[in-house]
Amino acid sequence: MSKIGFIGLGIMGRPMAGHLMDAGHELVTFVKRGSLHEDMASKGMKQVESAKAVAEQSDIIITMVPDTPDVEEVLLGEGGVIEGLKPGTLVIDMSSIAPIPTQEMAKRITDAGGEFVDAPVSGGEGGAINAALTIMVGGPEESFKRALPVLEVMGKTITHIGDHGSGQICKVANQIVVALTIEATAEGLLFASKAGADVAKVREALLGGLAQSKILDVHGDRMINRTFDPGFRIRLHQKDLNLALESARSLNLSLPGTANAQQLFQACAANNGADWDHAGIVRALEKLADHEIGS
Repeated sequence: MSKIGFIGLGIMGRPMAGHLMDAGHELVTFVKRGSLHEDMASKGMKQVESAKAVAEQSDIIITMVPDTPDVEEVLLGEGGVIEGLKPGTLVIDMSSIAPIPTQEMAKRITDAGGEFVDAPVSGGEGGAINAALTIMVGGPEESFKRALPVLEVMGKTITHIGDHGSGQICKVANQIVVALTIEATAEGLLFASKAGADVAKVREALLGGLAQSKILDVHGDRMINRTFDPGFRIRLHQKDLNLALESARSLNLSLPGTANAQQLFQACAANNGADWDHAGIVRALEKLADHEIGS
């Protein structure tokens, strides 16, 4: 069993860390604000005063924080992981962040004597709770093999995409597909409802045909039953689509569907919906249609 530092105990990080402790690993964390959540403390997680102290007590370090600057601060900032990094420590960043800064951070960690893989996840809160996450990994083959037994505790589908940063590239692609599929689900169900059909039966029928998807199943149900507690927050999906659109500009690439989905998320945020589940994109479309699904 390993001594693992786990930084980032949010909606998804907490159950992920819980699975690692259930598997017998010894976990230590740094909490920037507030105190350690009671359920983590009861499982035996130890809290220390800095990310540096986490590194000093760990053989493997996992970060699961919201955005690129957060990872940079935890890993490279004052009192950060790099200051306490022991030779051979494996750093696994499971956050969803920008690919190029990921490559730069990987170089800093490896130059300091550590190993690094980027391993962003998909599957949302449910996937984290059920240890069924999809994990996309970037880094050298040897580092991937070392990380794999730990990742298998938290996920089911684990794919080594390529070298440093390629896991994050894959995650950005994932978030494009997810956003557009949620929007398509919202448009289809809104059309059916406005046209007078029983929207629950429409969803049931679509789940048996080519339109079937996990998003139609899970988020279609959220839209019909008006359950918009996250899940995965709109503001976090906005962050991921910003990464997609910024990267697209640097590649001289047009992503019109992604830009449209981002505008609909922005409309939700403008109506106090930044912390809705991303299925709440339907509310922006409902406002345009002056019709709520199921009404």
